[in-house]
Amino acid sequence: MSTVETGTVRTRVPARVDRLPWSRWHWMIVIGLGTVWILDGLEVTIVGNIAGAISAPGSGVHITAAQVSGLGAAMYVAGACAGALFFGWLTDRFGRKKLFMVTLGLYLAATALTAISFSAWWFFLFRFLTGLGIGGEYAAINSAIDELIPSRHRGRVDIVINGTYWLGAAFGALATVPLLGDLPAGVGWRVCFGIGAVLGVLILLVRRNVPESPRWLFIHGRDRQAERLVDGVEQRIEQEQHLDLPQPEQEITIRQRRTIGFVTIARTMLRLYPRRSVLGVALFVGQAFLYNAITFGFATILTTFFTVPKGSTGYYYAVIAAGNFLGPLFLGPLFDTVGRKIMISGTYIGSGVLLLGTALLFDRGMLSATTMTACWCVVLFVASAGASSAYLTVSEVFPMETRALAIALFYAVGTAVGGITGPLLFARLVATGHVADTAIAFVVGAAMMIVGGVVEAFLGVDAERQGLENIAKPLTAEDPDSTSGGPGVEPATG
Repeated sequence: MSTVETGTVRTRVPARVDRLPWSRWHWMIVIGLGTVWILDGLEVTIVGNIAGAISAPGSGVHITAAQVSGLGAAMYVAGACAGALFFGWLTDRFGRKKLFMVTLGLYLAATALTAISFSAWWFFLFRFLTGLGIGGEYAAINSAIDELIPSRHRGRVDIVINGTYWLGAAFGALATVPLLGDLPAGVGWRVCFGIGAVLGVLILLVRRNVPESPRWLFIHGRDRQAERLVDGVEQRIEQEQHLDLPQPEQEITIRQRRTIGFVTIARTMLRLYPRRSVLGVALFVGQAFLYNAITFGFATILTTFFTVPKGSTGYYYAVIAAGNFLGPLFLGPLFDTVGRKIMISGTYIGSGVLLLGTALLFDRGMLSATTMTACWCVVLFVASAGASSAYLTVSEVFPMETRALAIALFYAVGTAVGGITGPLLFARLVATGHVADTAIAFVVGAAMMIVGGVVEAFLGVDAERQGLENIAKPLTAEDPDSTSGGPGVEPATG
């Protein structure tokens, strides 16, 4: 890290950022940072759909479909968990901007190299490295977005951005049908990966203009740089919107540090905020189980129980992906107006109850492929907003110095538990070919989601429309009263 002067500073930077009106500058942040989730959705969907093509004769790779969807998916998940933890720690240490450029660069390189796979080991290696980059993105991007977006818009922006994963999933589901059907066996699947790399380059070009978080800057001894950054943004907005921005009154005194140790971060999360740590685990594990209950073996369920042709399952997947995106889009604003606890617990419990109803209808043989997909679409319309709110929650209820690592830790735990245990359990239940066993998979996913909603109802934090420093005082803050917030803000023991 470069040499910086550290001391004690009193600053209004957080309050100045939070009171900014929405502007083209904020749209640049959303496009530059948020669109990366489209790549994640694209990646996961493509791999799920190319298993048959890459394992076919003439594909150029000696690999089986089971290896692609099994070990290949596991390597991607393992990479995502490792990347989230490793890059999350680096993001808190070296800054948001450096790491969200590095992680996207890693994703681009690994995806491009996956496209030229010539053997199974090469494919598995670069699936792991692709996951490593995407996992790092989750920590770097969510922390940067929450620190740059005004508090009154933070909830809806974060939730909609995380929901764009499903735009990528829908695009991947539809794009792979003609690419795999019309191009030669050894070309189509490579082009699918190439699409992800091209989109990543476009995002990288926009991302170059996204600044470092001013909150991170002033805590790490770069308060002058933070002030200049916010000065420039304010001047641009005043010129664009022809207004004079009032100066906020709220200040905070910070004892600057170059680095903050891992032990300090861990102690903060486990000792100062144990209830919020339990909340984060419950939300991430709950949504991971529900999504695995529905999306894992999605094509198998359609082909086994409803005799849908294998080549047509992508169209059904595109429909539920659309439902997943529309949920955050329409419900997202309510997280800032109605409130976090009501909306998070409501979407978790509501989607769980809806999935229980779907399981009952499915078990009684009352659904067709079309009506089953319609039921899934309704369930995921509600669940997607809740799942996105899990990332929002852990990114705003812990001190700024621990934010990226907190996101990474809960993402890794949720992905490891729900993304490994879930598929192993649900695969065994679906593979039996018995309707009752598959219905049990739905019930398990629904129950875990409902548990997450109940935990939110008791341990959730009323964080809507409040500054991040009011929700969780920075570890480096010297005056305890300077960040006292509004009602519902929990003390450091929560």
